[in-house]
Amino acid sequence: MTLIIDAGVALKWVLDEEGSEAARALVTDEILAAPDLLFIECANVLWVKARRGDFTEADARNAYAAIAATPIRLIATELYVAQAQSIAFDLDQTAYDCLYLAVALAEHATLISADITFIKAAAAHPLYRASIRALER
Repeated sequence: MTLIIDAGVALKWVLDEEGSEAARALVTDEILAAPDLLFIECANVLWVKARRGDFTEADARNAYAAIAATPIRLIATELYVAQAQSIAFDLDQTAYDCLYLAVALAEHATLISADITFIKAAAAHPLYRASIRALER
């Protein structure tokens, strides 16, 4: 079964933080897919961390390269934007986050997320609760 992952999960592959081991295990144990938005979201988070001085520009570039080299089936987002917006209104969450859920629904897959606020919102809604799961910690 394919799992859809969000940027928070992908970033845990290269950042040592809570949930990193579980995120790394997904790479070897599961078939992963994500909206093509994943890469720009990851690149932006790493850029912000470098700008804040959390690590160097070279570290940010290397971390992004590691994410980009991971075997993930990328799914074009344009077909799912309207559904993502609808889900955003349903859940009062960003359309960016809801895009991952829209793709999971379309692919008949489960979204694995590290975003507890988003998980709680989706899990509370009867249409979405079966399509999302928290990254194990």
